[in-house]
Formats: sequence, C-alpha cells, structure tokens
Amino acid sequence: MARKSRRRKRKYAVNVRNRFKPPGLVTPSEEARPSLWQIIAYGGGEVYQESQCTLERIRELHQTHPKIWLNIDGLKDAAFLTGLGEIFGLHPLALEDTVNQHQLAKCEDYGESIFFVSRMLNIEPQLESEQLCLFLGKDFVITVQEIPGDCFQAVRDRLHKNAGRLVTSPPDYLAYSILDSIVDSYFPIVDRLADRLDEIEDVIGQRPSQSLLKQLHAIRNDLLTIRRAIRPLRDAVNQLIRETTGLIQGETRLFLRDCYDHCQQLIELVETYRDLCSDMRDYHLSMVSLRMNEIMKVLTIIATIFIPLSFVASIYGMNFNTDSPWNMPELNWPFGYVFALSLMLAMALGFVFYFWRSGWIFANETDSGDHNGQT
Repeated sequence: MARKSRRRKRKYAVNVRNRFKPPGLVTPSEEARPSLWQIIAYGGGEVYQESQCTLERIRELHQTHPKIWLNIDGLKDAAFLTGLGEIFGLHPLALEDTVNQHQLAKCEDYGESIFFVSRMLNIEPQLESEQLCLFLGKDFVITVQEIPGDCFQAVRDRLHKNAGRLVTSPPDYLAYSILDSIVDSYFPIVDRLADRLDEIEDVIGQRPSQSLLKQLHAIRNDLLTIRRAIRPLRDAVNQLIRETTGLIQGETRLFLRDCYDHCQQLIELVETYRDLCSDMRDYHLSMVSLRMNEIMKVLTIIATIFIPLSFVASIYGMNFNTDSPWNMPELNWPFGYVFALSLMLAMALGFVFYFWRSGWIFANETDSGDHNGQT
C-alpha cells in the first residue's frame, strides 16, 4: 500500500507525456471524460450564453462580441481542442499540456496568449486535486478542466448581472477573478482540516488511541497535497504579475498582488498546521507512554506489596515436623495464625504508607511534585 501511494505521488509530480509521440500532439488519455463546453460572450452592453455550440458558432461569437469566456469540462474531444487552437491561435505545446493532467501550476507566455496552469481542490469525499488550464488572450479567456463542477459560479453570476468591473474590464480581469476564486477556495479546506486537528487534540488528552494517529497521518498527507498545489501556484501568479506581453493591465497587476498575498498566507497556514500535526503526534505518543507508565506503576506497587506477603505465607506454609527443636516455635503457638496475618497486614500497610509519603499513590500532580522535591 505504501509503495502504491509513493507511485501516485510520483505520478502527480512527473510529466507523463509519451516520449514516442511528436511534441504538440493533442492525445487525450483513455480515461478522459466526454467534453462539455459553455461559452459566455459579453461586452457591448449584453451577455450571451450558449452550450455545446459548434466551432463555427464559436468563431462567429468571437468575431461579433468584444470578449468571450469559454469553459470546457472533459478532455475527450481532441478535434474540438485542436479546432479551438486554430480559432484562437493557441500554441500546440500548450494544448498538449492541457490534456496531460499531471502538471504543476505554471505560467507560460506564448506571445499572443498566456497559458496558465493551476490546481483546484475538492475535499469530498476525500481531498483530490484537479488540473485547471487557462488561456488568456487580448479578447478571450478559455478554461479547461477534466471534472465538471468548479468554484466559478460567483464569477458567472457577476457576468450575468452585466455590471461592474468584471464586465467593463479587459479579459485579464476575468482571468484574475478565476484565479482568485481558486485561491479563495483553498481557505475553507484548510480551515476544515484545522477544525479536525482541534477535535483530535481534545480527544488525545482524554482517550489516545491508534486511530487518532491514522487520522493525523491522513491530515498531514492532505496538507502536503495542498502545499504541493499552492507553492507552484504562488510562483506562477508572481510570474503572471511580471509578464511583459501587454495582456495584463497595470490595474489588474494590483489585484494579482493581492492573490499572491493570499497564496503566501495559505503556505504559512499549511506549514503551521503541518508542524502542529507533528507536535500532536509527539503529544499522542507522550500520552500513551504516560498511561503505560501509570499502569506499570500500579502493577509494580501491587507486586511490591504482595511479594513480602507471599514470602511470609511461604515460610509458615512449609509444614515441617513439629517434633524437631529447630522448627518454628509459632507452629504450636495458639495465636500463630493470627500473628502471621497481623504481620502480613502490618507489612502491607507499611508499604502503602511509604508509597503515600513518597507521593506515588493517593496524590495529585501538585502533591507529587512537592514530595518528589522533598525526596
């Protein structure tokens, strides 16, 4: 199982492009989902939306509307992606990276367009990372993702209202809004993991168990996945701020700086919670060791008390011949049995009193510390 997990992590980080195929060839994987697309054309006082339109219709909308946003879910239709490349002048290498779903976040400048890769996260039912590819041109934004469903509904709603900065600004502001939605979607996920850590911390102090260690390990792996996604994204946003093709307006760069700051905050939060996971694992092991020491202490005290009693009982239980002058005189004594019991009781009480005076039993932590300091 651990070996399979390592293989999945390597697969996440390594470009799996087939080396025997020419570069720039759009070849979706066999597991790719069917392509679904939606186009939103806006600007000029109107907003138009259409789904599953033909390439000719997309070309027409591109020519008749100042700005368009085309969102694609699923990478099965290679012919459609290739046709988009011809309409919008997308570089073949960028299209190849689009269907290769194991890219880390990056920003590449192709002159007439900018190709940006980021990763979206979904925590239900478990934390998963999905690649999002974004193409930015002077009058278009194209987003491509493999799994339907995203965090862009608020951006769509703002476009349909046909008012505000998003409608009047160039497409670079739309690209910023999409990236900002991705970064902001990280915060609830990190907060949810933080809440789980708080719950585990409360339980560790009361009932440490093996399952808690497994939960901590799972949370630490989730935080590692988030860190792998957000650190390259921070660098890619910084590179986008510094691009020199003119596709990013000066005012939009100010908003991108805020997005960069949010990435930095996320990185610091993730690092803090990963350190907290390590501290809580140490705390859990300490609590388990403390409980084990308490159990061993109780067993040791019981054994210490009963060992002398067993010695006395064994001495008086040997049953030697009473006629010998060298036998124990208590064997014929009328009160021998009572004497032996009283001796064992006195020894037991003596040990209990000694342990109490030493602070080993019947003492709280404050009293124990005082007695240890005296001894």
